[in-house]
Amino acid sequence: MSSSPTQVTEEIYQYLRKNFSSEDDFLRQLKHEAKEAGIPEICISEEQGKFLQVFLKSINAKYVLEIGSLAGYSAITMARALPEGGKLIAVEIFDKNARFIEQMAEKAGLADKIEVVNADAKDFLAGWKPEYELDFVFVDADKKGYKTYFELTTPLIRKGGIFAADNALGFGYIAEPNPKSEPGNVKAIQELNQILKNSPLY
Repeated sequence: MSSSPTQVTEEIYQYLRKNFSSEDDFLRQLKHEAKEAGIPEICISEEQGKFLQVFLKSINAKYVLEIGSLAGYSAITMARALPEGGKLIAVEIFDKNARFIEQMAEKAGLADKIEVVNADAKDFLAGWKPEYELDFVFVDADKKGYKTYFELTTPLIRKGGIFAADNALGFGYIAEPNPKSEPGNVKAIQELNQILKNSPLY
């Protein structure tokens, strides 16, 4: 038995935003201040944020690692879903962005849950030895580094934990053998997807 795939029309998309959104006034203000600070207007959507929150709660996540935090929108969104004593490590390579995230985490009342690491993620992970196992890893950084991030974080993730990467469908070009747009990035994501497909851990 098969069924036709659901087409996400504009009406359905607006329904999702209306009923399944994690965004509030604070996060809207964060986006505004990030724009004023010259930080690129790139972040997860509000319905993606809600999905992440539900997902983190469903696996009882306490320790989260985010690679590539930009302005902290997704970091704050996810940290809100963590229990008391939970911790989100936000690794951000750019100094200005890292300072902005720290300021926003303080304003959000989440300074105790969000730890900002201003470093190249590859260098940081190569020497990081946390005292706990990670429940969830979320990567939204340079696509060509996805494979390396997977290799470096997998030993740190608990059994039953999750590794997730943004843009897993390669900006809509994932099925193309010769992507018309951003071929280097898309091919890097294709490679990661094949690794995940063949990994006994996933």
